[in-house]
Amino acid sequence: MAALLSVRDLHVSYGAIKAVRGISFDINEGEIVTLIGANGAGKSTTLNTVAGLIKPESGSVELEGTSLVGVPAHKVLQRGLALCPEGRRVFTQMTVAENLEMGGYTRSDAENRETLERVYAHFPRLKERRGQIAGTLSGGEQQMLAMGRALMSRPRLLMLDEPSMGLAPILVQEIFEIVKQLNASGTTILLVEQNANMALSVADRAYVLEIGTIKKTGTGADLLVDDDVRKAYLGG
Repeated sequence: MAALLSVRDLHVSYGAIKAVRGISFDINEGEIVTLIGANGAGKSTTLNTVAGLIKPESGSVELEGTSLVGVPAHKVLQRGLALCPEGRRVFTQMTVAENLEMGGYTRSDAENRETLERVYAHFPRLKERRGQIAGTLSGGEQQMLAMGRALMSRPRLLMLDEPSMGLAPILVQEIFEIVKQLNASGTTILLVEQNANMALSVADRAYVLEIGTIKKTGTGADLLVDDDVRKAYLGG
C-alpha cells in the first residue's frame, strides 16, 4: 500500500545554514507519526516544508504519489494537508467562531456547518466560548482553537507543531487525549513535540532528528524504552 505522505532525501537551507540534511520518511493513512529531537534539529522546518511554506533545496514531498514541491501553501491545504503551527497564531482580535470560519475557507458553507459541529464535539470549550475574542482565551484554549481551525479544512493529514508548548501539565494531558480522539476518528497525524515522553506514548511510529538528519526510527513503544532516546530526551 502506498504511503499517504512520502518524503525522500529532503534538503532545506536558510542561506548557508543547512536545516534539513537529506531526511526520508513515510506516513501511512491512520497513523500517528512523531518527529522528536532537540531545538534546531529541523523538526518545524520539515513540517513547514511539507505544508508548502518553505521551498526545499532538493528532494521530494508526495501526497499519494503526487508531488507537493512548489505547490503554494493554500493549494497544499486544499489537497488535504493542514498545519497547526507552533505558537498557535490564532487571530487574536477575532472571535472563536470567526477563527474557525477562517479555517474552513477552502470548503463550502454546507461542509463547514457539518465540520463545525464535529470540531465543537472534540472541543466543547470552544462551543461555550464561540463568541469570545480569541486573544482573551487561556493558552490551552488558544491551542484548542488552533487545532480546531486546522480541522475545519477537513484534512487527511493534520500536522501539529509543538501543541503542548507553554501549557500546564494537566492541559498537556488534555491536548494529547484530544490528539488520540482525532486519530481514532480517522485523522492521520504528524506530530512535532518537545515533550518526547508524551509524543512517543501516543505515536505508532517515531523518527529521531539530530541536526537535520534522522538518527533513529522505530515504534513509539520501542523508542520509549530505548536507552539512547531515554538518555537524550526522556531524562533517564
